[in-house]
Amino acid sequence: MGTLFYGGAAEPVHIEDRLLAHLKVVISTKLRRNECFTLSWVHQEGDTPGRSTLWMHPAIPLRFVFDARESAELRSDWIVALANSASSSGGISLLPELMSPPSE
Repeated sequence: MGTLFYGGAAEPVHIEDRLLAHLKVVISTKLRRNECFTLSWVHQEGDTPGRSTLWMHPAIPLRFVFDARESAELRSDWIVALANSASSSGGISLLPELMSPPSE
C-alpha cells in the first residue's frame, strides 16, 4: 500500500502501489503543465465512511511513497483513462485497472 502526502494534510492518502504509480505519471504531467484539477476517492474499509476530494495545485507540496522497492510496470491504457478522468469536470477518480492485456 503506497502513500500520498499532500500539503499539510493531517492524514496521508493510502493507495495501492500499482494505482499510485499510474497516478504519479498523470498527476506529475498535469502539475508540470501548471494544470489544476481534483483527485477524488471513496474511503477504504476501516476508515470513516464517505469520500474525499483534494484540489491538486502545482504550488502545494506532494510526495509519493511506495511500499515496493521496484517500480510497477505501467500500462499506457490505464494512464490514458486516468488522464481523461483528470481532464473532465469531475477530476481524477480512482479508476480500477483496465482488464485488457498490458500495452507494449
